[in-house]
Amino acid sequence: MAKIKREDIRNVAIIAHVDHGKTTLVDELLKQSGVFRQGQEVAERVMDSNDIERERGITILAKNTAVTYNGVKINIIDTPGHADFGGEVERVLKMVDGVILVVDAFEGPMPQTRFVLSKALALNLPVICCLNKIDRPEARPDEVIDEVLELFLELDASEEQLDSPFVYASAKAGIAILDLSDEKKDMKPLFDTILEHIPAPEGDPEAPLQTLISTIDYNEYVGRIGVGKVDNGTIHVNDDVVIVNHHDPDKQLRVKVSKLYEFDGLRRVEVAEATVGSVVAISGIAGIHIGDTLCAPDHPDPIPFQKISEPTLAMNFVVNDSPLAGTEGKYVTSRHLRDRLYRELNTDVSLRVEDTETTEAFKVSGRGELHLSVLIENMRREGFEFAVSKPEVLYKTDENGKKLEPMEIAIIDVPEEFSGNVISKLSERKGELKNMSLGHSGGTTRLEFSIPSRGLIGYRGEFLTDTKGNGVMNTLFDGYAPYKGDINYRSTGSLIAFESGTAVTYGLFNAQERGYLFIGPGEKVYSGMVIGQSAKAEDIEVNVCKTKHLSNTRASGSDEALKLSPPRILSLEQAIDFIETDELLEVTPTSLRIRKKILDPLLRKRSQRK
Repeated sequence: MAKIKREDIRNVAIIAHVDHGKTTLVDELLKQSGVFRQGQEVAERVMDSNDIERERGITILAKNTAVTYNGVKINIIDTPGHADFGGEVERVLKMVDGVILVVDAFEGPMPQTRFVLSKALALNLPVICCLNKIDRPEARPDEVIDEVLELFLELDASEEQLDSPFVYASAKAGIAILDLSDEKKDMKPLFDTILEHIPAPEGDPEAPLQTLISTIDYNEYVGRIGVGKVDNGTIHVNDDVVIVNHHDPDKQLRVKVSKLYEFDGLRRVEVAEATVGSVVAISGIAGIHIGDTLCAPDHPDPIPFQKISEPTLAMNFVVNDSPLAGTEGKYVTSRHLRDRLYRELNTDVSLRVEDTETTEAFKVSGRGELHLSVLIENMRREGFEFAVSKPEVLYKTDENGKKLEPMEIAIIDVPEEFSGNVISKLSERKGELKNMSLGHSGGTTRLEFSIPSRGLIGYRGEFLTDTKGNGVMNTLFDGYAPYKGDINYRSTGSLIAFESGTAVTYGLFNAQERGYLFIGPGEKVYSGMVIGQSAKAEDIEVNVCKTKHLSNTRASGSDEALKLSPPRILSLEQAIDFIETDELLEVTPTSLRIRKKILDPLLRKRSQRK
């Protein structure tokens, strides 16, 4: 049996740092390949199908699509650019034969560019470098090309990889050119470069079947859907196959292929069979997982699959037991919470969920604050009500019993006048300044820190305030290092509601002298709820339900003269950043409330004395 090349197929992944234009580029490739009919209304960033992806302008889940150009089917995978979703990138690279590395023609290579490129080079994949946003007024394509080549050298790229072709593009304008002096027309030069430089998939269609599952989709009607590439053999509907995993080859599960799909544009098209090089979706197999290989029953030979990077942060998800529990959410019990968290494992390979000693709480571990906050946001939109604890980092111990903690590289671009403040804040959080250089745009400084992951918990909001919104911070996981010592996260205490009831203007007016408030008049509060940030280091109890005693000499209308400062409304991330270790964040579909774990003031004081 001989291996053949499927010249009618190319499989390619688009990789880049967050916000460098991957999804917009895929949009244009889809439009210019004729996937959409004439006059069809098409949403911008059509691949970001999830509500949160659209709102935040980031890609969270890797997604498959396919276009046809000159009779060749190009399977394209759009990947996330954010470090917290690196697990998505790592695994989809096993499905493709080459990558398009998108780099912003002004910003140049960023931390996540290095991460995704190192993964592609390690798998020996050919790379096409696409310099996007060349129409930006401050674009500097020639310098960025040098920076990209330097990055290739730093990552020990091979001779062939160093010869990677460069394409200049503006995804927004729908143009690609091979030389800056070329006429700007359409995306044809990029399509041609893909056909020329991305190798056709190889395999033996007559050999026993091998299909590696690299992504899992989930659908309420058909259950789990495995997506992967046929490496060898041919797969047919109703075939009997065996599921084998490279990390546990003795465990085998015999199943039947009930439905088989290939990708065409944004649709999945049902097919009767698929052969070498095809990217397929298989439904109807309940026990299918990422990293599984579907093999012929008489030849169970799994394809090696790297282990996904371990989580670095954990939070406890707890059943909500506050006095307002059950008033706003649809799903409130521990059974609902447990089922939902374990269902998330169907599609999210980087997540871990563990039961704790109590049935009311579950330990959820992920790749970073954004990873966990996206899960929390999805759950509250689905009608779940629960509470979460402050994120904690996951420590390890080395062979000598020394405590190790996860470290991050933080690359920060800030205007010069704010750099001193940023350096002092991060030094307090055990950050070590490794490098300081001039930024790309005038008046900015680039700072490079090595900092413990826990040092960044709660810092992003503070960073935006300190730099007046002008700073840009990118972080990347950088392995484990010896424990750096204790960090004091918050120098101020909390303002705590003294009694349950409804907040009134008079009570809030007296409370606002003690610090910042998070609530306004008319909001329901309960004893032990955090209603603001104290100006002092210790917690202060305040009565915001207190009304003014009326007498014959005072009219109730004099309340109108009281002026309240607008409350600070915290977003989900800001609230997670703010909470202390003795506090919980109560999450419901309509509200976010911070509260003390122990609501009773006497019990709380006793526990602090211990």
